[in-house]
Amino acid sequence: MRAIRKLWLCVLIIAILASDAAAQIDPTQLMPVDPMVKIGKLPNGLTYYIRKNTKPEKRVEMRLVVNAGSVLEDENQLGLAHFMEHMNFNGTKRFPKNELVSYLQSIGVEFGADLNAYTGFDETVYILPVPTDKPELVEKGLQILEDWAHNALLDSMEIEKERGVVIEEWRLSRGADERLMKQTLPVQYRGSKYAERLPIGKKETLEQFSHAALKKFYTDWYRPDLQAVIVVGDIDVNEMEQKIKEIFDDIPTPVSPRKREIFPVPDHEEVLTVVAKDKETDIPTVEILFKKDLQLETTIGDYSRYMNRRLFTGKDPQTQPTLYWRHCKLWQ
Repeated sequence: MRAIRKLWLCVLIIAILASDAAAQIDPTQLMPVDPMVKIGKLPNGLTYYIRKNTKPEKRVEMRLVVNAGSVLEDENQLGLAHFMEHMNFNGTKRFPKNELVSYLQSIGVEFGADLNAYTGFDETVYILPVPTDKPELVEKGLQILEDWAHNALLDSMEIEKERGVVIEEWRLSRGADERLMKQTLPVQYRGSKYAERLPIGKKETLEQFSHAALKKFYTDWYRPDLQAVIVVGDIDVNEMEQKIKEIFDDIPTPVSPRKREIFPVPDHEEVLTVVAKDKETDIPTVEILFKKDLQLETTIGDYSRYMNRRLFTGKDPQTQPTLYWRHCKLWQ
């Protein structure tokens, strides 16, 4: 009994302390930004985020984030957001053909284990870890990101060679999970483009798309006002900021850019249901989804409500569909 009483006493003390701490927090206060993160925007619209992190030592991770994914594809481009991600590893201005992968392997960066990328409905992200023991390696890493941002060659022969690789990824995806998802997505996201834009695309499009359609996707959406560079690692923040300005400032500002639309998931009054079946799935699952309007999170109170919802539901209530297609290219 004494142990139980002590336990309850501890719980009561924690609850009192927690409520006292909560009372001292102003829920209307704007969410603070980590002061160690340097944030800036170039004249052409590209945003950058830089933070020093000394662990692991002599390493830095760079990312190019493109605010464009499969939901922006035209009808003749289904699967081309993901295909474009592939093509950035098949020839850029500084690294024609497969020279990029060969160079990175020569400095100890392995494709898949280190170097990677993924394509989602709303974004495409390139991930590049680089050693920092030699300054020229860091600068070369930024140049690779800049090439990905606007210097893909999109050589006709390389596009044709890549068709087979991406179609093989499509074939490997044809499992029970994918078949179940194709049954549920049209109901979950009824009336929305998200129900029609799986990042892997359609086989017939991958087999027949024109090179012009792929180049149009790249021209329309790979532009600085829709891109961000993120650099975190064992670096000098001010030096890195200067390098980013030197390397990315020359990317041209788009003239009359295509509007980057936001695609909502429409409301509905009735309860939507779907029973998805597949002979290769033997584990029954029940899922309940509650759709809510997107709510901005700018204050501490907003973030508190977000965390409460996430603890209750186990899911992130503030995101659009988060399915992505991880790059798993079959290197020959």
